[in-house]
Amino acid sequence: MEETAILSPLAWAIEHRAEVEVTVGGATPAARNALLDALLVAIGAAIAADRTLGGAVDWAQPGAPEFEDVEFEGAAAARAASVPVALFFTVAGSPLA
Repeated sequence: MEETAILSPLAWAIEHRAEVEVTVGGATPAARNALLDALLVAIGAAIAADRTLGGAVDWAQPGAPEFEDVEFEGAAAARAASVPVALFFTVAGSPLA
């Protein structure tokens, strides 16, 4: 998290990094990739449709996802992605507000 002071009146510009983690299953690698791609497109579209996340932040900016194949003992394989989302917002008085 990065904090920058803004003077007159005192406020803090905050940049926070959040992670959206998703995991999908499927019978084949192609099916898992297709499901994960569709989910990532939906996440990107939801953020682009409301960059303030319902007024919770000033701006939300998703980054490039990181992918991972996940295997569980006794279960079907899965495909996972972690999407970084930079959240920008301003708080008055103290960064702890």
